[in-house]
Amino acid sequence: MPRFGGNSNYFRDFASRTGDRMMLKMEHYLDIYPRLVGHLRGQDISFLEIGVYKGGSIPMWKGYFGPSAHLTFLDIDPACLQLALPGTTVEIGDQSDPDFLSRMADRRGPFDLIIDDGGHHMDQQITSFNALWPRLNDGGLYIVEDTHTSYWPGFGGGFREPASFMEFAKDLIDRMHSWYTDQDDAFPLHPLAAEIGSIRFYDSMVVIEKHMKEAPISIAALDGQVRCSRKMLQVRGRKSIF
Repeated sequence: MPRFGGNSNYFRDFASRTGDRMMLKMEHYLDIYPRLVGHLRGQDISFLEIGVYKGGSIPMWKGYFGPSAHLTFLDIDPACLQLALPGTTVEIGDQSDPDFLSRMADRRGPFDLIIDDGGHHMDQQITSFNALWPRLNDGGLYIVEDTHTSYWPGFGGGFREPASFMEFAKDLIDRMHSWYTDQDDAFPLHPLAAEIGSIRFYDSMVVIEKHMKEAPISIAALDGQVRCSRKMLQVRGRKSIF
């Protein structure tokens, strides 16, 4: 059985000393979080988590990031307003309403870290990403949790269901690589190629890193001389780049 408490992992230790606020998380997230967000600890960041439920993650994130962080939590249930702690804000609204998300982000964003632990339905996850990705700062992370619901028909998912968030995330991989298109009609260059730095898939979690960048450059280095080129992006009908 997993061990909690008495170790150097803040999140596992927190789980063993929670109060009367229930927190629901997949156990293996507790080991992923430090790797993902440890560099933000103690920083002046703007944070958003979608999904409050019983409020258990509010003190967790507040304790982890410290007093310099600006922490916003969002839920559709008005009762969650009572769960705000000093130094945190709870916003009430529907994560599948892009107009609400835009207004909320105008007040609280832009964000350095967004975690979607909300309703887990496909339309909620996809709508929230599309609305909030533009409100994520360069270098920020967008984390979608409990993506196993992409395989549950009751949540709008199903194995390789085109409308699932997992298939949406797989499509983001293509968009990230669309610099290299050689099929302009079927696979045109997408604006997200200049915005996505990486996409990481964990069990039940997808992490998209925002990294604003120019078109990739290849280098050829010989005898200490470095030549740069974007020819790789311009060659048509290629069989090999070598």
